[in-house]
Amino acid sequence: MNTDNVIPSTIELDKEAGSGSRQLSGFYSKLTMILAIAISLYAIYSNALSNTQEFYRNATFLTGILGLGFILFPISKRYSTAKFNYWDYLFILLTLVSYGYFYFTYTDLHVVRNSIPNTTDYVMSVIGIAVLFEAARRTTGYFIPGLSLFAIIYALFGNYFMSIFGHAGFSLERLLFRLFMTSEGIFGITLSTASTAIIVFILFGAFLSVSGATALFNDLAMAMAGRRRGGPAQVAVISSALTGSLSGSAVANVATTGTFTIPLMKNIGLSPRFAGAVEAAASTGGMIMPPIMGAAAFIMAGFLGISYTTIVIAAIIPALLYYAALIIAIDLEAKKQGLKGVSRENTPKVKAVLKSRGLLLLPLFIVIGTLLTGKTPIYAGFLGIIAIIIASWITPDTSVRMTPRKIAAALNEAARGAIQVTVACAAIGVIICVVTMTGIGSTLAFNIVSLTNNTLWMILLVVMVVCIVLSMGLPSTALYIVVAVTVSPILIKAGVLPLAAHFFVFWFGALSNITPPVALASYTAASIARADPIQTSWNAVYLALPGFIIPFILVYNPALLIQGDDLNVLSISYMILTALIGIYSLSVASANFWMYKTHWLERILFAIAAILLIKPGMITDLAGIILIIVAGTLHFLRNKLERVKNKNNEEHPKNV
Repeated sequence: MNTDNVIPSTIELDKEAGSGSRQLSGFYSKLTMILAIAISLYAIYSNALSNTQEFYRNATFLTGILGLGFILFPISKRYSTAKFNYWDYLFILLTLVSYGYFYFTYTDLHVVRNSIPNTTDYVMSVIGIAVLFEAARRTTGYFIPGLSLFAIIYALFGNYFMSIFGHAGFSLERLLFRLFMTSEGIFGITLSTASTAIIVFILFGAFLSVSGATALFNDLAMAMAGRRRGGPAQVAVISSALTGSLSGSAVANVATTGTFTIPLMKNIGLSPRFAGAVEAAASTGGMIMPPIMGAAAFIMAGFLGISYTTIVIAAIIPALLYYAALIIAIDLEAKKQGLKGVSRENTPKVKAVLKSRGLLLLPLFIVIGTLLTGKTPIYAGFLGIIAIIIASWITPDTSVRMTPRKIAAALNEAARGAIQVTVACAAIGVIICVVTMTGIGSTLAFNIVSLTNNTLWMILLVVMVVCIVLSMGLPSTALYIVVAVTVSPILIKAGVLPLAAHFFVFWFGALSNITPPVALASYTAASIARADPIQTSWNAVYLALPGFIIPFILVYNPALLIQGDDLNVLSISYMILTALIGIYSLSVASANFWMYKTHWLERILFAIAAILLIKPGMITDLAGIILIIVAGTLHFLRNKLERVKNKNNEEHPKNV
């Protein structure tokens, strides 16, 4: 079995990295596989079989990941061959020296020397930070290390910045101590989350994918929606939702499911750019689809100090609303183009699919059920892994059995898939530490709220644009951390519920994957569809446009996050209904089509109605519904008159 390209994580490395992953062969390939498997086994050991102290677990895990990153990611495209160069060996050596030094002297520093560093400590800190920044540059591009470097400059020279951003400044020694010798910086909460919950769920996703669950998701989606109007496009939505809920990467999701769904969509008559747009928009939704949400759920729980289960429950309704918006938009487009679904003989039967491999869904239900009982994500993830192995052996389809070779492949791919997220989490620890030390987050929040006169809708629009810009080109977990640290305090300062604020910034960070000019998911889909990347990106934005209003709805309707006082089934159901009506109304306006092609006045009325339905309240809801009724009445009357006119013209043609 080829273990180099088994699950989406490998594709994610290829597509989202700055220079792409190195293709190894022979001795180096085997050595890399052994290292990757060792890292995954260490993650299992440190999280399930031992009581390893946090710093030592983080340091060991990060050291292994950095070494693996320098092996798989060359210093530039010029060196993206199977051969190493002296830079690779140098950075691996510096990683072992700097991180190994603190591994063996950490207790001496904080116990024997009472947290008083010496010159060697400072030198090793500089080397360790430099090594981390280089790894971040190779694996995620220039933005994260550049932003982290700017944070260091800002911390050191704060007295040179303008008054509203200025501060007294910190000495280099104090900054290095906080960044590298404590649990406040690189070895802080984000790296801890990566070395625990995130790696466990990456392992879970790797085991599930190697067992054949991705093919199961595709077959189920085809069986459920293949024969519907525009069926293959609906299949893309369902398949991407299921796959994306595990991988959490929009790009990996496109590269995995898009190779199957995009050709199907083109075969029924959808244009290449629209087929790519459907897949990109659907795959982007995987980042906000529980239970994993691109690992952002774990980080969000740590930032907010609430349980992971609370995050997952809060994400269910918004994610379903997003996919409902896509299904509505696709259905309208299919109706406008007169498209049909896949023929009966070419669609599998749900019963047959479930009978063959349906037991592979059991681990998903076990994980979700375990989380809902209050168990930790780590416990649920490991239980899910065990369930996958057992389910694979009792499934009638013998090809899905998790043999020792497949288990080794899953361990190998899990470590590879953890490179970007771990390096990003460690590098962004620098930003978090500087924000905490300088208080810049509170300063920005105060000034933006003051400049907008505390007008919530203006603040939301500003934050939306900032989130999209800051997140462009970043992997899922990294983009959430960036916007959560820098932008979410603005919304919280404006009075937005903290959980709603974090969902808002993460949502628009995720949508940067389809928003030009740096729309990685759209570009990946365009390459598969052989379409123009920019046109595909704009088509994806147009398709997902109703999804752009959902974060605003969440801010004004926190009950949709299962948050707030006096929650009951009736009130939540009412808010879901009004949200769906608003989404449908905006979809009609965006598609320029309902039962027939819409008039410009009808489009305006539908769009205004959608905006009114964002904010809760009997008056705004009633006004929105009335506008929809008016627009709908005009729509039917206008088309009825046109049909009558056309009929008269046919019966009484004018003489030429």
